[in-house]
Amino acid sequence: MRISVKRNLISTAVGACMVYGFMSISGPDAAADTCENPDSLTFAIIPTEETVAELKLYQPITDRMARLTGKKIEFFMPTSYASVVEGLLSKFVDVAVLGPYSYVIANEKDKNIQVFATYAKKAGHLQEEGPGYKGVLVSKKGSGLKTVESLKGKIVGLTDPGSTSGNLVPRVVFSKVIKMDIDDYFKKTVYTGSHELSTVAVHQGRVDAAFVASHRFDNVVNKGDVKLEDFNVIWSSPAVPQDPFVYRTSLCDDVKSAVRETFIGLRNDPTAKPFLNNVKSNTFVEMTSEDYDVIRDLKKAKDARKKKK
Repeated sequence: MRISVKRNLISTAVGACMVYGFMSISGPDAAADTCENPDSLTFAIIPTEETVAELKLYQPITDRMARLTGKKIEFFMPTSYASVVEGLLSKFVDVAVLGPYSYVIANEKDKNIQVFATYAKKAGHLQEEGPGYKGVLVSKKGSGLKTVESLKGKIVGLTDPGSTSGNLVPRVVFSKVIKMDIDDYFKKTVYTGSHELSTVAVHQGRVDAAFVASHRFDNVVNKGDVKLEDFNVIWSSPAVPQDPFVYRTSLCDDVKSAVRETFIGLRNDPTAKPFLNNVKSNTFVEMTSEDYDVIRDLKKAKDARKKKK
């Protein structure tokens, strides 16, 4: 593997990216007038604790993408959900993993940013099997905080403004439970930066409770950073679709087809087993933009509440 560093053209992530270049076997023909056929593709992911710690697990994916597309693949990891969205909008990023909420935001700004797949999760501690997950509100056992009512006036952790289960779901779905905005119900809400950091913050007592994704919570337990029995699960949301894998539709059809096959065909690629194990999945499934309409409905409700407030 040859490692190369690509200049970050996104002002929100200058100096905060890690780029791994994977060389393809042969170069593509000149780009057609009607579609984009670049010599290289930039693949980006939203920041999570697991991908920072185990970045090299993506190498089989980028190797496979390079082989199927015949292009150099550059791996870019910024420091926020917004950085990935801005990368797609500026055409700096070609293929990406987004959160459901950040995908809806990106697609709203540019219809050329489209989902093509996601992973179907294995059942875990809190995670249910399938291409969906839940937002859960957790507190530490022994804290005396076991009910929604007991959390009134407490400090609660959120994830990122672009997070679905770590921001959108609490502000829309959970606010219906408490019949008011979460900022009015809790003493303080703080953004931790990731689901993993939120989970650890609860365990260490730095926040009284936190909203996290069921599968991200499982990751922290599986790594041994915390124990399942150390937490109370106070509330959980209805299921929402898993993180969308997206590309820009202005890419040439053969390029998009090869990118789709990179992920949909992973189940048959022995070299991808460590990656699939890392994301607790056996396979990827095809997804369409309509599969994320539930997130659009949540976003509309959040925007309406914000406007009214």
